[in-house]
Amino acid sequence: MVAEHTSPNVTGHHSVDVQTVIPNDTNNQTKRNKRMNNNQMKLHGFSGGIEGGERRPLANKTFNRQVSLGTGVTVLGMDKGFKDTCNSNGDGSTSLHRSGTSLGRLRDGVGGGVPRKGDFSIFRTKSTLNKQNSLLPSRELDPHVSGLMQEDPVNKSVPAGRYFAALRGPELDEVRDSEDILLPKDEKWPFLLRFPIGCFGICLGLGSQAILWGAISSSPTLSFLHITPIMSLVLWVLALTVMIFVATTYSLKCMFYFEAIRREYFHPVRVNFFFAPWIACMFLAIGLPPAFAPARLHPAVWCAFVIPVFALELKIYGQWLSGGKRRLCKVANPSSHLSVVGNFVGAILAAKVGWLEVGRFMWAIGLAHYLCVFVTLYQRLPTNEALPKELHPVYSMFVATPSAASIAWKAVYGEFDAVARSFFFIALFLYISLVVRIEFFRGFRFSVAWWSYTFPMTTASLASIRYAEEAPCFFSKGLALGLSMTSSTMVALLFVSTLLHAFVWRSLFPNDLAIAITKDKNTSGGKQGKKSTKKTYDIKRWAKQAPFSLVSSITKSLSVDKDSDGHLTT
Repeated sequence: MVAEHTSPNVTGHHSVDVQTVIPNDTNNQTKRNKRMNNNQMKLHGFSGGIEGGERRPLANKTFNRQVSLGTGVTVLGMDKGFKDTCNSNGDGSTSLHRSGTSLGRLRDGVGGGVPRKGDFSIFRTKSTLNKQNSLLPSRELDPHVSGLMQEDPVNKSVPAGRYFAALRGPELDEVRDSEDILLPKDEKWPFLLRFPIGCFGICLGLGSQAILWGAISSSPTLSFLHITPIMSLVLWVLALTVMIFVATTYSLKCMFYFEAIRREYFHPVRVNFFFAPWIACMFLAIGLPPAFAPARLHPAVWCAFVIPVFALELKIYGQWLSGGKRRLCKVANPSSHLSVVGNFVGAILAAKVGWLEVGRFMWAIGLAHYLCVFVTLYQRLPTNEALPKELHPVYSMFVATPSAASIAWKAVYGEFDAVARSFFFIALFLYISLVVRIEFFRGFRFSVAWWSYTFPMTTASLASIRYAEEAPCFFSKGLALGLSMTSSTMVALLFVSTLLHAFVWRSLFPNDLAIAITKDKNTSGGKQGKKSTKKTYDIKRWAKQAPFSLVSSITKSLSVDKDSDGHLTT
């Protein structure tokens, strides 16, 4: 028979004293058993450094746990990992070594050990922190800490205002220097996480070009160019191929990283690109080459592509109308035009299937919301600080909506009358106002966002061709030819640049930092946090000296005064 005697040593580890017990010495055995019971192993508060306090039985494996309240990130160390991650303070506590720019890469404690790879499972489909920590024994978890983790999960929806506060750039795709992110910046992410929904802008550019070259080949105004329908067919096949590739890749992202899809949906800019896949499909249906297109498309084509757009509009426009956290004056940006363009493109497709009244209904919806978006963006009340002053490719969306409105009016009413011309003239003025500020479009690195140039320029070219057909003259023909050649040249340059960055330089898809921001900003060490804490303390100190009725009124007002993110404001 042996007896184990445990006692903590100087370094915080425990030694086991194994001694032989004489069977016939019952008194000594009884004393030894009592001493062993009194010297149970003490838990040395790995996160708080508690000494000589709470006593808990030692589990088979010791672990170290650290919880970041700002992000809900939990770091676990098992056996050897616990010894390696302990810092040099000698108290057994551990700390999360951060560079201040990323929470995804965690480094071992002593001497800057080998860095660990980032944990991308937090963005996987149906992943939660509780599922990540399922390997932990339930008896080892602190109920208080577990409750905090459940209240602030990593994958909880991020408020729209948080994106404007944490990101910068016209598309809100660059993280501010003061922000931490959930995934590592210095490590290349999986391809699906780096594949943004903005890639459907490539499909919009190629699909609209197929329609443009089909209009050039069939327009009597530009018949002197002698363009054959072969060019339109080649572009249509290319657009279809790219659409299949992009749609398949993004579908895989939905399957494996659905939490990243949710974050893109709550992004105030990228939520508008959820209309892009359906608009691109409508472009393919409208630009179907005459050799394959029937005299009238089947109505099921309209239902398959427009109903998803209509469902998204009910959600997005409902948020604008209800005046909640995502009201239009708070989330408006130039890409909001994309949600309006879907109505006008749907009206054109309705005319293709013979549903003229449905097309007029879609046109009316587009007109109402275009006026709202146009006026809100001109006022620029909430987004004046969020969006920089310099222009960017996405600002060309101002040209797309009135151009599409003029083409849709011609399709559903059969003539390019005063209404269609008015919208075309609005688009022409906005086009010129962007061209004269060409210097603002310089100095930006190439990205998928540059495809935002192509779709509005192509739509304006199509509208100019329709105008030249109704008012044929030297100026209208020259305008239609100039705009068409400009848009086609832009598409060709961007297509070549995209191929080079994707397959030669491999720089087309950098880490998508915009979706990895934390839900709440950690201002514990900043001036804002100190100012807020001091203000709260001053109010509480003053309230203690105030009459009881005044204190009660202040307490009630504080309990209902909350900001848009759900935090108490004082």
